[in-house]
Amino acid sequence: MTFWTKISCMCSVEFNPSACLGANIPILHKLCFILVISNKTLKSAFKIIIGIYCAKIVKEMFSNCANDNDGGGDLPKHESIELSKDLSQAAISQKLPFNNTGTCNQQQLIKLQPLPERGSWSSKLDFILSVVGLAIGLGNVWRFPYLCYKNGGGAFLLPYMLTLFLAGIPMFFMELALGQMLTIGGLGVFKIAPIFKGIGYAAAVMSCWMNVYYIVILAWAVFYFFMSMRADVPWRTCNNWWNTVKCVSQYERQNLPCWNKIINGTSTKMCSVASANLTSSELTDPVKEFWERRALQISQGIDEIGNIRWELAGTLLLVWILCYFCIWKGVKWTGKVVYFTALFPYVLLTVLLIRGITLPGALEGIKFYIIPNFSKLTHSEVWIDAVTQIFFSYGLGLGTLVALGSYNKFTNNVYKDALIVCTVNSSTSMFAGFVIFSVIGFMAHEQQRPVAEVAASGPGLAFLVYPSAVLQLPGSPMWSCLFFFMLLLIGLDSQFCTMEGFITAIIDEWPQLLRKRKEVFIAIVCTISYLVGLTCITQGGMYIFQILDSYAVSGFCLLWLIFFECVSISWCYGVDRFYDGIKDMIGYYPTVWWKFCWCVTTPAICMGVFFFNIVQWTSIKYLDYSYPWWAHAFGWFTALSSMLYIPAYMFWLWKRTPGDLSHKIRTIVRIDEDVALLRQKMQREAYATELEFSSL
Repeated sequence: MTFWTKISCMCSVEFNPSACLGANIPILHKLCFILVISNKTLKSAFKIIIGIYCAKIVKEMFSNCANDNDGGGDLPKHESIELSKDLSQAAISQKLPFNNTGTCNQQQLIKLQPLPERGSWSSKLDFILSVVGLAIGLGNVWRFPYLCYKNGGGAFLLPYMLTLFLAGIPMFFMELALGQMLTIGGLGVFKIAPIFKGIGYAAAVMSCWMNVYYIVILAWAVFYFFMSMRADVPWRTCNNWWNTVKCVSQYERQNLPCWNKIINGTSTKMCSVASANLTSSELTDPVKEFWERRALQISQGIDEIGNIRWELAGTLLLVWILCYFCIWKGVKWTGKVVYFTALFPYVLLTVLLIRGITLPGALEGIKFYIIPNFSKLTHSEVWIDAVTQIFFSYGLGLGTLVALGSYNKFTNNVYKDALIVCTVNSSTSMFAGFVIFSVIGFMAHEQQRPVAEVAASGPGLAFLVYPSAVLQLPGSPMWSCLFFFMLLLIGLDSQFCTMEGFITAIIDEWPQLLRKRKEVFIAIVCTISYLVGLTCITQGGMYIFQILDSYAVSGFCLLWLIFFECVSISWCYGVDRFYDGIKDMIGYYPTVWWKFCWCVTTPAICMGVFFFNIVQWTSIKYLDYSYPWWAHAFGWFTALSSMLYIPAYMFWLWKRTPGDLSHKIRTIVRIDEDVALLRQKMQREAYATELEFSSL
């Protein structure tokens, strides 16, 4: 008698003791069978135990079959799963009597506890706003406008738009479609090309670095927000305890007694300040001293970490608490939070634009932003800036878009959604440029300096240029609060959506262990990230922050991930089969343009810019400070901690998989299943996993 005949003998509703006793079953088991069949209650309980035990056996057999990397054996897998369903249903449908008296015995139904539901978006608008909130971050406000000015004004839109249509939108569409197609996070989606699963692990590691460093900017913004809530902003004058004798406001320098002096054969401008003669390059201003000596209390270098800035530790804790409560209840809760965090910044940007364009000098700033300088297009860094800006601002390569798309219904028109979000993202970047440069033009007018000397990017724009500009506005504290509150909202939804992508990838990989404890797991991740992030808010934290910015989440790391991600889908799994999966979702084939981009232009752009970045790489500096060698070594460690996952996992899986070259390629590089079969296989695996979880 086969194993399955024995199981059906033991678990059938009509128990046949003579057949079982005649089967090839150990004598001890036969005695147990004789014992239990004499009592209906024992017989029912026995069926339940055997049903659960069979489910566990089926799960182990299925897992072994699924993990043997042979690419086959689908029929035994399917049969075992169908059998496990029958056994489970037979088991849970058996009823135990409370007592054996009376003609109508009271009965109790034994129920198995299932895994908690994975969750899905409550509405299409929840999904759209969440993706908009992810894609529109700090880079749209403080980096894109500066890159436009730096790289030829309106001429920069040419490489930006070319890169957008050749690489940005195609990858954005691919990641959303991949998540929706397989309904799983950034690790599980690489069942589509198993040898590339290292991309998922690399993205998870890079997300960890991103979560640690990005949120520090929000902590700075909250600190400035609270410091602005007073009668006047504290960076207006040089009469504070943190100021030095070299402090002179930019708006008062024209009143200083200055003269030219020949020093070492060079004419140098000297100014008299507080009975001291200083060169113009030695002068500082209250805005800069507030940033460096009050907010950061920055040390002399990375080897002087100093003390934790407890005020910033408090604001960092506050932002992490906000982030936790934005995602702790899953996407249904997150989808409601983004109604405020994604939409209200547009209100603030509009208010700031209206105020900005009414200021003197605003037109000059806007001219610097939009007037094209086509000679810049011959410089390679212009094209590199366009690529890295698009990939960062669109949130590509981190697995976040895959996670957000995975909570969609399978039939959602993800193609239309991707085009809508990409249009909103790029339009917001351009809109923010008018807001920022109208204010920069005003500041240049007030300081009687060229716009080129005032324009800045990154933290320099948020915490130096704009705070300096609000000094000349009536009601400075109000405008300062609005600006930093806008930064908080723009950055917060990008932060918690990135967190959601990481959480989804990990929980989908180990659902039995983590899905039921999701809130606790999120709290643990937030706590660990907060503790690691404290290193960035010490007195030497700015140096660590820049190391993470320049290495761990740098452009070449992102390009490395996106290249392999694109190749894994378009070349290894097959772009035609991927297109068939998209047709199953939206009902029609998208234009063939995306095939061309996925197969040719996107991989070529990623690799080309990656090598340009490596060839033109120079040691980073913070202002005039040069980092020691060990700081660069640490930076490369953070970069390689994600990048090396991809080749390392490829090597490990290739060596682990048995068979010849052809067999390995069909098993782990280019699998046989199309999207429909792959979804069925994954659903059966999920069902078997739930059976195992329920029987624990």
